[in-house]
Amino acid sequence: MRLLAFETSTEACSVALVVGEEIREAFALAPQRHAELVLPMADRLLAEAGLVPADLDALAFARGPGSFTGVRIAAGVVQGIAFAADLPVAPVSTLAALALGAVRETGATRVAAALDARMGEIYWGTFKFAGGTVELLGEERVCAPEAVTALPGEWFGAGSGWSAHAAVLSRRLAVGDWQGDRYPRASDVARLAADPRRRGEWVVAERALPVYLRNEVVVKPAVASR
Repeated sequence: MRLLAFETSTEACSVALVVGEEIREAFALAPQRHAELVLPMADRLLAEAGLVPADLDALAFARGPGSFTGVRIAAGVVQGIAFAADLPVAPVSTLAALALGAVRETGATRVAAALDARMGEIYWGTFKFAGGTVELLGEERVCAPEAVTALPGEWFGAGSGWSAHAAVLSRRLAVGDWQGDRYPRASDVARLAADPRRRGEWVVAERALPVYLRNEVVVKPAVASR
């Protein structure tokens, strides 16, 4: 498997390359510099591996939810490369990538992923670790912190939504610990995308669209150069 993955949904920007069992990643915490950094990151990873886009099996990107501009950057970059190299694309939930990173690094088995959505709201999703991957419990949503729901039992909180609203969220569910400075990463987008069980979720380039969750956002295909 050779797969290139992009994550630009938050203040962090990252690109990861899967070659067989190896994953290489370029990561930077660089608010508002995603458009400047993301393609050079990808070019560097490919060059180090001696590859060009046509050598890949697929592309992947964090489809959201997250920063509207950031999510569109990843979608647009992926569409452009996919059209040019005739590659399939794996759209991956930003919250799922965030949850998988928390599982890998902390050993948590149930993760309440929350990203600050501004305007007094958060992007919310709860996940369990099973079968070597994370599975969404219920649905992802954008809501006020006071409106989140989770199954009974202890949770690990991950993401900027916890930094902004920890007191409220901790009253809504049992949380053993949380990390608000944890960001979704392209390496975890790549892990989820490369899972053979998710192969049916791969799409053609024109269907590689952002997911915003907010109803008032008009979803349009990202403009991509061919």
